[in-house]
Amino acid sequence: MQHNVYASLLVMFLTIYSVRALPLTLIRKEIKSRFIQSFLYYVPYVSLSVMTFPSILSATDSPVSGLVGFLAGVVLAWVDGNLFRVSIGACTAVFIAELLL
Repeated sequence: MQHNVYASLLVMFLTIYSVRALPLTLIRKEIKSRFIQSFLYYVPYVSLSVMTFPSILSATDSPVSGLVGFLAGVVLAWVDGNLFRVSIGACTAVFIAELLL
């Protein structure tokens, strides 16, 4: 079955544009609600996490080794916070888990 690439691009464009442009055009006043401000502040982080987490588990041969790498990355980020060290540590944890499994 052949998909129309231009139709797919149009749908993606309209979706992204509406998410970005509609709040700017519909909301004229400053948002004073702390709940809505905090909700809007965390939306990009949650969206990125929701898209990234399944890929972490399925990027390795075994979901267990992906989970080991994820947990190592979370612990290293919590303790150190250096992105380079976190990525090296998570990759090392996945490598060791793949060797043991």
